[in-house]
Amino acid sequence: MKTLIAYFSHAGENYTHGTIGYLEVGNTEVVARKIHQMIPSDLFYIDTVKKYPDNHMEKIQVARKEFEENARPALTKKVEHMEAYSHIILAFPNWWTTMPMALFTFLESDDFDQKIICSLVTHGGSGFSNAIRDIKRLCPTATVKEGLAINGDDVNHCDDEIRNWLDQLGL
Repeated sequence: MKTLIAYFSHAGENYTHGTIGYLEVGNTEVVARKIHQMIPSDLFYIDTVKKYPDNHMEKIQVARKEFEENARPALTKKVEHMEAYSHIILAFPNWWTTMPMALFTFLESDDFDQKIICSLVTHGGSGFSNAIRDIKRLCPTATVKEGLAINGDDVNHCDDEIRNWLDQLGL
């Protein structure tokens, strides 16, 4: 039973603690690395060919345009030997009521048949919104487990919450 942590994260300007601040490491990457320290797993960064702007307002406009156009941004690479993984922890921020469109590309570009997908979202107050529904639609033959939503302001203080979630998942 191998576990893959596949995550998308964005550093640079982000909405944090009620204002725009600069993050050296994106919130989702912070959480993905915490999980990687807690359980035997491999990390895979879902990276887009075209980079998102560091400027927060420009980034959300690009994300909105991708969402409205149902875009599928090109990714820099695929997971090697996806068949080796039984569990996929899919970690991402909430962008425009779902996951970033790069996650749609990721989920459509590989075979998730019979995989167990455990999702984690970082957010600014909207939780998963439509992301779980979208994951189930994109991966109809996978088992999609209960996810964990973490407010971006809390990523540095959520170790117990993550550990409890991983325990509930049997990881």
